[in-house]
Amino acid sequence: MFRLLCCILPGLTLFITSSCRSTLDSDKIAEVDGTVITQTDLSRSAGKALSSAREQLHKLERQKLDEYIGATLLTKEAKNQNISVSTLLDREVTSKAATVTDDEIQKFYEGNKRRLGVELAKVHDQIRDYLQSQKVEARKNEFIAGLRAKAKITTYLKSPQVHRSELDIARAPIRGPEKAPITIVKFEDFQCPYCKIVQPRFSELLKKYQGKVRLVHKDLPLEDLHSQARQAAEASRCASDQGKFWEYHDKLYEHSPKASTDDLRTYAKEVGLHLDGFESCFTSGKYRAAVQKDLREGAALGLTGTPVFFINGRELVGAQPIEAFTAIIDEELALAR
Repeated sequence: MFRLLCCILPGLTLFITSSCRSTLDSDKIAEVDGTVITQTDLSRSAGKALSSAREQLHKLERQKLDEYIGATLLTKEAKNQNISVSTLLDREVTSKAATVTDDEIQKFYEGNKRRLGVELAKVHDQIRDYLQSQKVEARKNEFIAGLRAKAKITTYLKSPQVHRSELDIARAPIRGPEKAPITIVKFEDFQCPYCKIVQPRFSELLKKYQGKVRLVHKDLPLEDLHSQARQAAEASRCASDQGKFWEYHDKLYEHSPKASTDDLRTYAKEVGLHLDGFESCFTSGKYRAAVQKDLREGAALGLTGTPVFFINGRELVGAQPIEAFTAIIDEELALAR
């Protein structure tokens, strides 16, 4: 922001330049023959990988913090009861954990028979001990959860900075209000079965967050896997010329993976396109460059499969359940507030 102001507002050069310099210095992480490398530069270059590593570290920190909190609560409870922690665990956990039944052992064995590769009699006791340890652990977690519910706990562990990819959505098909606080950019392939599976999620999201979410479509046809995906993408863009991109988009997914040339013409008729205009656009290759532009952007983002979604720039990979979308959307709405 400061660099932009320096360029646009020359009358404030001395004041803004000072601000720019202090910002640059605080962001500086290296210098090569006078060329400054900033944290911002590094984030642009390797932000996705760094964010992933920081997220994994944060999950481990959260796990270890939860374990430490649990151990602290057990120690305090044992002290309150004037007993040792081991006695407390025996009384409240081990003795109250349900006993493993023969039916449970049999069920586990049948579910893992191929992997175990031996008859039940040879692994019966090991299976019993394993299942019993799971029951004890579950009871311990339940007991600690009860202690947590009664305790006043405040955590100060900060979440890592969220990585947000920069995306070009100019001239891309958009569904939803222009000023919606949540933008979901979806890179998809019309012949991808996982892309088809996830489509109903968006109808649910648009309804649940009415007026707060907009969808942006990007094409990522995987031609090595789906030979007709690119022409389907180009056909959908031709439908956009007549204001019916999303109708055509939905029709393609309704009949996916069928996307032969004849199929694409049939879909054009079914959604009510002017057929001569559609045919002229489709056969001319008018949108070949636009689809290729999306492919280049996907490659630059490191995308190797579909579907991939960016919720306000935050990457979500695969045909995720709706809960995965709502978790990020709710976080983003909270940040906006």
